Amino acid sequence: MAFASLVALAIAFSLLAHADNVIVPGASWTDTSGTVIQAHGAGILTVGKEFYWFGEDKADNSYLFSAVTCYKSTDLLTWERQNDALTPINGTMISTADIVERPKVLYNKKNAEYVMWFHSDNSDYSAAMVGVATAETPCGPYAYKASWKPLGADSRDMSIYQDDDENQTAYLLYASDNNVDFKISVLDSNYYNVTAMASEISNINLEAPGIVKKDSVYYLIASHTSGWAPNPNKWFSTTSLYSNWSTQNDIAPEATNTYFSQNAYDLPLGANAIYMGDRWRSDVLGSSTYIWLPLDWSTGAPQLVWADVWSMDLAAGTYTVATGTTYQAEDGVLSGGAEILNNTAYSGGEAVGWLGEGGTVTLNNVQGNGRGQWVSLYFANGDSTWRNTTVSVNGGPTVLVDQPNTGGGLVILSVPVKLNLRPGANSITFAVNQTTYAGDLDKIIVYNQG
Repeated sequence: MAFASLVALAIAFSLLAHADNVIVPGASWTDTSGTVIQAHGAGILTVGKEFYWFGEDKADNSYLFSAVTCYKSTDLLTWERQNDALTPINGTMISTADIVERPKVLYNKKNAEYVMWFHSDNSDYSAAMVGVATAETPCGPYAYKASWKPLGADSRDMSIYQDDDENQTAYLLYASDNNVDFKISVLDSNYYNVTAMASEISNINLEAPGIVKKDSVYYLIASHTSGWAPNPNKWFSTTSLYSNWSTQNDIAPEATNTYFSQNAYDLPLGANAIYMGDRWRSDVLGSSTYIWLPLDWSTGAPQLVWADVWSMDLAAGTYTVATGTTYQAEDGVLSGGAEILNNTAYSGGEAVGWLGEGGTVTLNNVQGNGRGQWVSLYFANGDSTWRNTTVSVNGGPTVLVDQPNTGGGLVILSVPVKLNLRPGANSITFAVNQTTYAGDLDKIIVYNQG
């Protein structure tokens, strides 16, 4: 999980638009070849001045094992795909009929070796094991060693944490006992196995764990168990990995279900951290996107800061949330069956609903810079499944934008789309030529970054 060698790093990420050094949560991120990055259930490793992102390849949209990918960056701005770090082996627990999830890699200084841990399972998740593989170089390829139940107990969603003590003691964090109990066990000096239990949180149903250490306090970030669907991720704290943990607390407004994401990795950054989550799409796993957000301690407790577009200061290790221009949906021109909706949950108390099936709304005089810009669509989708909406600029071709279900109680989320707006005034129409219903549109925010 959070590697001690990364604690002091001031880092920046850039997605799709490297010159602007911006992170766009929920966008489709591409590597240097222009191919969508497949690195779900992420882990980040640093080696000297190089950085490695490991994850699950879901390009075939299957939950079964395809490959553990490895991407390299020298600046954490552009990611180049390397050889796959781990690939299937017939007749083992890492065949194409099995499951390999949430790969994390540590460097073992004693053996000068890279050690990968992962959730190892069979297709019905009944095996509940961990797996280990080793390599002499960061991307490997890794040699599979074995899969087993740590200390004889279940292990499903898991991660690895390396402490900053002299011995670089490492720990396995794992959902156990049919996901009822959450356990932390100590790794041996080779990082090949666990030796003893450090602590346990009982009757809690946690998964997707990660640990960040701040001012000698350990913060566990984890979700509850709801399959591929998101839920409110929590934080717990302790001053010793061997002592009792605090009660659970939300890292984001509960109703947002962690902004429709699940924790994968938590990377220390100066006084704060970066939350790296997956926005899973169970029907098309390869289209699942990444939600990376500032995890901020300015209130004294870790809280996610929602940002449509944000950036980092490399020297200071701080983050900056971009500002944009807001256009309210109700100020647009409605046609077809589109209607104004009234509710205090909406920005300005109004939104536009019944979009699609002939209903559209057009926002005029939207100011552009001619360079390509990120536009965030704030919407509500009370269905239990995803919706989508079409977007057309100045009467041009439509772009389809997916909209996750936001749940009941009128929860507002945003999704990004990159649009080519001409300099000066533009017209943007939503749900044009759409034969299905879109989410209700609250507002859009147009950013200068592109």
